[in-house]
Amino acid sequence: MQRIYFDNAATTSLDPEVLQAMMPYLTEKFGNPSSVYSYGRETKMAIEAARKSIAKVLNCAPGEIFFTSGGTESTNTAIQAAIQDLHCEHIITSSIEHHATLHTAESCAKKGIPVSYVKLLENGHIDLEDLEHLLATHPKSLVSLMHANNEIGNLLKVKKVGELCEKYGAIFHCDMVQTIGHYPIDFEKLKVHFASAAAHKFHGPKGVGLLYIHHSITIQPILQGGSQERNMRAGTENLYGIVGLGKALELAAQQYETDMETIGALKLYMLQRLENEFEGIVVHGDARGHSLYTVLNIGFPLTDKSEMLLFNLDIAGICVSGGSACSSGVSSVSHVIHALQGNQATTIVPIRFSFCRKNTKEEIDQVIEKIKGML
Repeated sequence: MQRIYFDNAATTSLDPEVLQAMMPYLTEKFGNPSSVYSYGRETKMAIEAARKSIAKVLNCAPGEIFFTSGGTESTNTAIQAAIQDLHCEHIITSSIEHHATLHTAESCAKKGIPVSYVKLLENGHIDLEDLEHLLATHPKSLVSLMHANNEIGNLLKVKKVGELCEKYGAIFHCDMVQTIGHYPIDFEKLKVHFASAAAHKFHGPKGVGLLYIHHSITIQPILQGGSQERNMRAGTENLYGIVGLGKALELAAQQYETDMETIGALKLYMLQRLENEFEGIVVHGDARGHSLYTVLNIGFPLTDKSEMLLFNLDIAGICVSGGSACSSGVSSVSHVIHALQGNQATTIVPIRFSFCRKNTKEEIDQVIEKIKGML
């Protein structure tokens, strides 16, 4: 059975060129980067070459890039460091952040750090006026907001948020897991203190990511026990993962404009076809506006047929994601959709379609026909 993969916001396939770049470090170049002899030196050089390559793409200093296991670790580290080391006394975030942010903020709240949730506009965007009000009334704050929402695709005005944080003396962490590798990011122009990224979101390997830390920030080590990552993260480095991350970002940077145009056209094509074929659907977020070009989230009216839509699409070999009635009969809707729809969230079946450069219009047409048959 042919499978159609429309869940690229969850993870992407590994680019063959990335695998090719990694292979020597999975085979003959196996030295420990902390070793002083030649095997160690050549792998250490590979890590630093990747760091320099990444820094060039993101327009920052190599010393501002720290390798981690992925976006979740990077986000956890940034939030906890802002509280423990930078002495932030208040957290400002939103109700539609990734759980890496929300759960970390909740953990801080249990330790006595107050958390405020900025209001959302009707289309799911952050209310910047409310954000400024929160900043003005809560000194020494950490703001943790994502650049692109992983479920509905809404894009944050990062530059504006950074300027507000600077105005009120706040620390700004931006979860860029869905945008680094998909958009040109220029840290020289953005007033961001911390940023998170993960390689597997842009055709790199799983289990490796980065944490950007602005050079003005000093925090304590993430992990104890060794001098790796300039004494910031102890433990033998994920050598081939880091090499893969560097290569994947290099390739992504070469295709930004092409990807935005071609993948964005696929997203709009599917949106138009869905609106033409199905009555009563709900488009979540600002799909035709300031939105991530790879993500489309649609709510289908809840019926006896649609409640099993996610399951039936899987059976048909179509990989998508969303919150719907599970097999146990208990309704489960994501926190993002619930935040947008409130009590109406239980009357819809949200499906997230997310695309990459490997997807085609023909695949979209096939999926539309499958959904028509199911509904």
